[in-house]
Amino acid sequence: MLRREWQAAADLLEKAVRQVAVVVHHPQRSRVSAPLSLPSLKYRPDVDGLRAIAVMLVLNFHAFPDAMPGGFIGVDVFFVISGFLITGIITRELELGRFSLVEFYNRRIRRIFPALIVVLAATLVLGWFWMLPAALVQLGSDSFASAAFLANIALWLQSGYFDVESAKKPLLHLWSLGIEEQFYLFWPLLLMLAIRLRMSTIAMAAMLGIASFLLNVALIGSNPIATFYLPFTRAFELLTGAVLACGWINVKHSSAASSWRAWIGVALIAVAAGFLDSHRAFPGWWAVLPVAGTALLLSAPAAWVNRVVLARPAMVWIGLISYPLYLWHWPLLVFAGMIKFAPLTLLERQLILLASVLLAWATYRFVETPFRFGMPSRRKMFSLGAGMAVVAVAGIIVVWGKGLDFRIPAEIRAMANVPVQNAQWRVHQCLLDLSRETSFAEDCVDRDRRPLVLVWGDSTAAALIPGLRKAQQTRNFGIAQLTSNSCIPALNADIPSTPNCRAINDKVLSLAREIRPDIVVLHGTWEKHLDNVAETVVALKQSGVRVVVLGPVPFWRRGLPNEVMRYFMLHHRLIPERYDGAAPSGYDAIMREKLGPLGAEFISARDALCNAEGCLTRVGGGASDITVSDWVHITEKGSEYLIAAVIDRLLAGEAPASKPR
Repeated sequence: MLRREWQAAADLLEKAVRQVAVVVHHPQRSRVSAPLSLPSLKYRPDVDGLRAIAVMLVLNFHAFPDAMPGGFIGVDVFFVISGFLITGIITRELELGRFSLVEFYNRRIRRIFPALIVVLAATLVLGWFWMLPAALVQLGSDSFASAAFLANIALWLQSGYFDVESAKKPLLHLWSLGIEEQFYLFWPLLLMLAIRLRMSTIAMAAMLGIASFLLNVALIGSNPIATFYLPFTRAFELLTGAVLACGWINVKHSSAASSWRAWIGVALIAVAAGFLDSHRAFPGWWAVLPVAGTALLLSAPAAWVNRVVLARPAMVWIGLISYPLYLWHWPLLVFAGMIKFAPLTLLERQLILLASVLLAWATYRFVETPFRFGMPSRRKMFSLGAGMAVVAVAGIIVVWGKGLDFRIPAEIRAMANVPVQNAQWRVHQCLLDLSRETSFAEDCVDRDRRPLVLVWGDSTAAALIPGLRKAQQTRNFGIAQLTSNSCIPALNADIPSTPNCRAINDKVLSLAREIRPDIVVLHGTWEKHLDNVAETVVALKQSGVRVVVLGPVPFWRRGLPNEVMRYFMLHHRLIPERYDGAAPSGYDAIMREKLGPLGAEFISARDALCNAEGCLTRVGGGASDITVSDWVHITEKGSEYLIAAVIDRLLAGEAPASKPR
């Protein structure tokens, strides 16, 4: 039985491949291909049930990532469903001679714009109250990009989906909407061209889908972020649904055949949701699991899973509100975390998801339904277009107005406007961006000054340099700065987000043996790869070098500038100089226990910056003298304070000099 079901799937793929071969090798024959097989107009409640599965996967991934590490594949399920449904509608209308491009976009606007306008407007209002100017500028930019269906392009240019900063972006999830709408700007035109030229639509969809998938596989290793966000490398997911829609009549719909396909589809989606996580290179080959699983379920309407499970009223209801539910849940989670400034409890996350469901139902009932259903009206289309234009203009105004900083007192703005990077970090020279450069500048090492202190680590290590330069004014020592973004000093460690880290660490070790520093300071943001840091300590000690491990600085969960903003919103005054808002950490003891026996001297940065009252928020009492510019990078003032507190232990009692030679 199982063999027969795989054979049925293979027959459908073989038909698509044969059609591709006809188009490629015998274009004249493609013009006289058989008439298009029309998909059924009958409503399928199981498709709404499958939408429910997709949205619940995403919601669980965002709210409970440890329990559902691969839940992000819910978006891939959505893509296949969209490709299946929309292609079926377009091809049916084209075959009957009733397709209108204007009416197609009219329907898309009435489907997408109402809920999206409401959520974008609500997000901007929340941003007004709770975001610092720089963050609100980013939100304004993202709002404009989302209104223009370019969210995926904007996010690609900014960062990755799984990084820390992305978790603070209320509109991060709208990248998927951008991909869908970019796809449907061109897909109807290609289908119209295929019908006019009497080409096989299934062949065209298969050919483009294969090309997109191969491009995705080719780029996932070298450009993972671009592969995740760009429509060209994601189109194969929508085109899989399109191939299924075009070849619908060739799929066996008997109960037994459908059941086998459905259970295989369930298994593939379940494996993807449970096995994949944010550390996998996705989509790549891994995308085959959710895409194939969804296609198999869509091909099996007669299966027990579809008829009894997916078509249940509760599942259908969730599927009906899945679009506004997807829109609402992520901004609510982001702003809840922003306001609380602590990890949300299980109950709080559950309540946020419940609030998302209630808002989704209200949006579906009172916003989406009145615009979407009823007699088609060009007036609705133009009014919704005008509403989206207003949102886009509002985003532009926020950006142009520099985050509307007039709404915040000057002292809060002063603390918030401290740049993350400092000129003394020497970015692209002594702090490398490993995606762009892999060689340090010659003057990263003070070769004529002793003792020589080598600073080895990531960007948080580069943030120590202003303090060390300040200390050079009264002490005679040299500095060698060999730091790289997102690359901790861990030998033989493969860090997925920084592919060249292993190679650059090998180079730093080689340079350390060449320049022979007296002291090596290891510093970074690591809670993983501690065994590899231990390898670094051992290798340095074998070279006769004194090794000092400077523990991590306090971690401000949402960023110290945001903590300042939150404190002001709640208490209407400036945050105290010491505040108990940094995340607790017992990692110092772990590092001391692990690295001390290997010969490393451990100095706690946290002990230097924190006491029983809390951690230092500003130095010298001035509003602008904030100690941390984001969540973990110390400012120039913070660097000077920290180094002044530890310099005696760092230099191990070197006699001070009035001025360096």
